[in-house]
Amino acid sequence: MRPNLTLAYPGNLNLKTGGYGYDREIVKGLRELGWNVELLALGEGFPSPSAEALHEAEARLSALEDGALVLIDGLAFGVMDEWAQREAGRLKIVALVHHPLALETGLTEAQQAPLRRSETAALAATQHVIVTSPMTAGELAKNFGVAADKITVAVPGTVKPASESKTRNDIPYILSVGSLTRRKGHDVFIAALKKLEDLEWRTTIVGSPHLDPAVATALAQQIEAAKLSDRIILAGEFDELGPFYTQADIFALASRYEGYGMVFAEALAYGLPIVACKAGAVPDVVPSDAGILVPVDDIDATAAAIRTLLTDSQERARRAEAAARAGKLLPSWEETSEIISNRLKALA
Repeated sequence: MRPNLTLAYPGNLNLKTGGYGYDREIVKGLRELGWNVELLALGEGFPSPSAEALHEAEARLSALEDGALVLIDGLAFGVMDEWAQREAGRLKIVALVHHPLALETGLTEAQQAPLRRSETAALAATQHVIVTSPMTAGELAKNFGVAADKITVAVPGTVKPASESKTRNDIPYILSVGSLTRRKGHDVFIAALKKLEDLEWRTTIVGSPHLDPAVATALAQQIEAAKLSDRIILAGEFDELGPFYTQADIFALASRYEGYGMVFAEALAYGLPIVACKAGAVPDVVPSDAGILVPVDDIDATAAAIRTLLTDSQERARRAEAAARAGKLLPSWEETSEIISNRLKALA
């Protein structure tokens, strides 16, 4: 008999973000491993839903039959503490935490405090918690009251390139991948590139402009004001990123926080030297010999790191080789799905 699982998620599962990409791959992997996975949409507005949207999401979950095993994406689950406490004895609740809601970039302490309280209470009502990095596991154990033996780490899988052939560029090509939101730090990246006008380079930033249109507009204006429109392209979002990685010489993303950072793993798989920030789980994903990690929001340090890779071809080659070595060791989505499947089977 095929085991049953309901995956409950907020928003649009088809969005091109790391979190939703993880969810999609896990659904695919679990189904291939014999699970009957039902999808349950919880609606829009999370993690700050209206009272009506929250009530509707709770009603959909409460309609599940007694004893149902349900895996709930943390973007919604972190604010569903009252529902989780009510239903903990009836349902087998498992949380999937990409990163704690209170650690989202730009929140004030007054905004963080209620999110920390609600997520702590919600997680206490679970039978188990799945996280996407050791860093997040440590964060939940240290600051959210989750016992270490109640947490399973299932880092994202990485699709390896079909070919190791690389494009040879006369002008170095810098790639950045991430939704146009404040957390991704594209504003810092653009400001750093402004300091490198004396060098030859071209840049593409791939990412959805729809999650935060105000930030997307501000970034476009920043590029225009810096007179870099002929060198920096905001390309929008794409289903297939392989051609971008294959063409690139350097990967750079000044993200202010990452619960894992799937795009960094993808860059490693394609053998790209990386410039990134010492933020969240990034140091766990990017080996020190493959990437140059700088402080968050440090424009000068970001510019200096990129300058090193642009001007020192030997250094760039060394770090590219280290990235390729690390990329070969990354897990596949099949391995990640197997980890989750084994844990869920113990609960089913």
